[in-house]
Amino acid sequence: MKRKLLFGERMLYGDGKSPFNIVMPFKIRGEIKEDNLRFALFKIQKKHPWLTAAIRFDEDKKPWFVTNLTENFRIPVRIVDRLNDEHWEQESTYEWKTLFDATTAPLCRITWVKGENVSEILMVYHHCLCDGTATLSILTELLQLLDDPDTDIGREIPIMGVKDVIPAKVLNSYRNRTKNGLIGKIATLALWMIPIKKVAVERKKDFMLRWRFDQEFTKEIITFCKTNQFTVNTLLSAAVLTAFKAVRKEKAFNKISLPVDIRNFNPIIKKDHIFAFGLMIVLSLSPEKDFLENVKALQKEVNDKSAKLNPYSLMMMMESCHPALKNFTNFLKYGKSSNDCMFSNLGKIDIQHQYQNFEVESIFSPSVMGPLGNTTTMIASTYRNLMDFTFVASEGYLPFNEAEAIKDKVIQILKTEVVQPLEILSATA
Repeated sequence: MKRKLLFGERMLYGDGKSPFNIVMPFKIRGEIKEDNLRFALFKIQKKHPWLTAAIRFDEDKKPWFVTNLTENFRIPVRIVDRLNDEHWEQESTYEWKTLFDATTAPLCRITWVKGENVSEILMVYHHCLCDGTATLSILTELLQLLDDPDTDIGREIPIMGVKDVIPAKVLNSYRNRTKNGLIGKIATLALWMIPIKKVAVERKKDFMLRWRFDQEFTKEIITFCKTNQFTVNTLLSAAVLTAFKAVRKEKAFNKISLPVDIRNFNPIIKKDHIFAFGLMIVLSLSPEKDFLENVKALQKEVNDKSAKLNPYSLMMMMESCHPALKNFTNFLKYGKSSNDCMFSNLGKIDIQHQYQNFEVESIFSPSVMGPLGNTTTMIASTYRNLMDFTFVASEGYLPFNEAEAIKDKVIQILKTEVVQPLEILSATA
């Protein structure tokens, strides 16, 4: 089984010589056996064909996913002795820098930080293979199989190309093909004409900051958002933008990118589909508004921009841009940064925590590190009513001391804007 990489997948894969890895960590309390872990991964590979795929190049130097069903083509497991509660964070940063040899091995691997009765397991993927939704789906399957190896997790009908994710009526429409092809050609020409410097920003040291809110404060944030009729995602976006401006002042761009799960707009793509195509919206604050006014304005902007997202047109347009792939990649890699960070909120993770033989104590927000320009990324998620944050960046784009100050400022903003109004509301009730 094989298929060509789509434009977005090719962009993320690049030349295969630079890692672009997602790390999804979780913490288990209880004993699990190595044989059970390897068998669970074997069954997961049997369900998801692209987890058995390497990347091969054809005579035109175009990359293809090509499945390999031989006995030795298995998801590798690296086991390290657990030193302390923070050890898994060191292993995460190691995994960012560790290249997948996609010509000879799957684009997925496991690092098991193994201790007595407690372990952290890191699921590592090349970003060209998976997005956050797919990684959570695979995590669900892994936990089910670790608890009961006989669990039936079904079989994925894999995506074999754009024809599997764009309705035939849309894909075969002459008007759509002409319009999106023309837009793609214009974009291709523009990318050829834009002058790009040939020296990338020196990334320097990559780093990660982490924090989480307790159950009480997490509940207060959710209640505050429901009361004011905006989403947690929008509130957090406003807090991040405000924090960057407060800390970086004139160096702040007042702009963050928010990935949007394509599955929200395209029901053809299921949660357990191995797929990495994302949509994006960009948000900025208005300097004339106070914080709460800005959150409400951002919510309207999110609603308006989301309503205009057209995944079918975007995919068709991007597929016509393959000739400009190198120019587009260079634009991202060498172009001047224009946003503060990418912010993603995975929301509530609906995965059970109590199993027969173990407990899932924590699912940490994932981290991602890649070579395409500004690496600054903040990811939030909520598991077991604890809101968890991962903040990664590189010193060449964001100094560590400023990142720490931004983290502290985000926390301060939320506590000021959420806790105090709720206290006043409770006092007057």
